[in-house]
Amino acid sequence: MNKETNLMNENLKLLHFAPEKVFYNKFSSKSNIKYYPCDLFPEHYDRKGHVEIIKVDITNIPFEDNYFDVILCNHVLEHIPNDSVAMRELYRVMKKGAWGIFQVPIDYNLKTTFEDSSINTPEGREKAFGLSDHYRLYGSDYKDRLKEAGFDITEDNFIETISSVDKVKFGLCSSELIYLGRK
Repeated sequence: MNKETNLMNENLKLLHFAPEKVFYNKFSSKSNIKYYPCDLFPEHYDRKGHVEIIKVDITNIPFEDNYFDVILCNHVLEHIPNDSVAMRELYRVMKKGAWGIFQVPIDYNLKTTFEDSSINTPEGREKAFGLSDHYRLYGSDYKDRLKEAGFDITEDNFIETISSVDKVKFGLCSSELIYLGRK
């Protein structure tokens, strides 16, 4: 991120859903970043002595339109029953010219995202989608779903430039494309 973005050298407002510890520690200590780490369940975080995690429902984000310069939302949307509402909310609070990274688990063998609202038990969801708290298994159409919310999307294989050590450190899969959204 240091080389590829303006995140570390400009004054920015950063909205970060389900903040990963390694990123949380980095962003909460940067004086140029007004950091908004948030989750629907902030009580699941132990961040003594750091910025508090803000309780936010991603389908009803309590910030004004065009507020954030950067949004990070990694492995969240698959947990949201109505992901299209969440995507539209993310777009709404993003400033024009801003950017975000929106990662989800994707099965690139699927042309279209698999979701079925009749699968409504944890056991059924685990069998169908891989985890009991997932509501879908995204396919190759994920990019199109983000575009429907308004984003200009770039699929980037940036992951190939990252060392094996950093892939493990940041929890990145070698075959994962980065989904960069702009407004």
